[in-house]
Amino acid sequence: MKAIIVGGGIGGLTTALMLRSRGLDCEIFEQADTIRELGVGINTLPHAMRELAGLGLLQKLDDVAVRTDQLYYLNRHGQEVWREARGVDAGHDVPQFSIHRGRLQGVIHRAVEERLGHEAIHTGCRLGAFTQDEGGVTAYFFDRAGAHVHTARGDILIGADGIHSRVRDTMFPNEGPPCWNGLMLWRGARDWPLFLTGKSMIVAGGLNAKVVIYPIAEGSSPASRLTNWAVLVKVGEGNAPPPRKEDWSRPGRREELMPHVARFSIPHIDVKSLISATPEFYEYPTCDRDHLPYWSSGRVTLLGDAAHPMYPVGSNGASQAILDARCLADALVRAEHPRQALLEYEKKRLPMTADIVRSNRRGGPEGVIDAVEQLAPDGFDNVDNVLSYSQREAIVRGYATKAGFAAVPGLAAVRA
Repeated sequence: MKAIIVGGGIGGLTTALMLRSRGLDCEIFEQADTIRELGVGINTLPHAMRELAGLGLLQKLDDVAVRTDQLYYLNRHGQEVWREARGVDAGHDVPQFSIHRGRLQGVIHRAVEERLGHEAIHTGCRLGAFTQDEGGVTAYFFDRAGAHVHTARGDILIGADGIHSRVRDTMFPNEGPPCWNGLMLWRGARDWPLFLTGKSMIVAGGLNAKVVIYPIAEGSSPASRLTNWAVLVKVGEGNAPPPRKEDWSRPGRREELMPHVARFSIPHIDVKSLISATPEFYEYPTCDRDHLPYWSSGRVTLLGDAAHPMYPVGSNGASQAILDARCLADALVRAEHPRQALLEYEKKRLPMTADIVRSNRRGGPEGVIDAVEQLAPDGFDNVDNVLSYSQREAIVRGYATKAGFAAVPGLAAVRA
């Protein structure tokens, strides 16, 4: 069994490790000239961390990340709507990590090089086309100038090539561009003094205007952390092409961002000063795609953002790609034929991720903030008088169960 993996991001690299750990061969083809550690902060939830721990990466990730212990949901005035423990503090056997996206990818990338060898990763290879027959799949790769650079042959082809997937476009040529919901996301990171426990995460404001803040690494001193921030604001009506291309490395414009920042008041941290002190940051129009009727066609399938790009709420995008990788690798080991494996993988993962995509469009677990702000837009004296604890819990816990990261029953009680 040999797999051709198109895409060298978190999903593609994790898939390579999963396949290798089960004795299956693979090669990765990445269109960028190098696999660079791009992006800013990301949260990796316990259900995904459990899979990476199973690959022997827990300690290496622990060395470059922060173990998130508390999550605070606030309204835009800084009033607490919901608070809960996270990771091991919530009863999981593995942490929730807040980490620089590039460092997460870097740890997985280095593990792939160590276990599969440098020759298993091909950069500067853009997928041009692929064909399949009864015996396997043939893929043709080209450089940026359009010159043919590689032909690969394998038993299956896995499209892990992101929201603008060439594999997906080949399978569904009439799908059209990604869906933009009118929300623009600005993201940056800055060394900043500790706030709350030093491992806490804050989400303030509903889906149309929110700020997210959490530490992602050690700082320049024991009293500071590299602190990630994100501001998400509705700037358009959606149902139209985004104003600028979805590109994680596009520099943001301070004159556009700061008026939105003034809408928030967070008692635990001076958000305006944090963002003002960040020398450079990035902007990204938040896009997803409608779920597909199927992911697999013969010996070809999709994975991660190529299969189910979703809005960045609930800390779930990269985590779901990691779960895809585990499920697909297991299916390939069990099945008598690759096509059977791809259908089994699709049957398990497609409905679940489609449900998460739909939920994220409604705000995901952070929808609890929207529910409270809708009823009390100017704030409240007692949140229980606005929305009861059981109603708030149903929103948050319902999403955790749906996405697969609810705490293991009994563990939290034992720890307490």
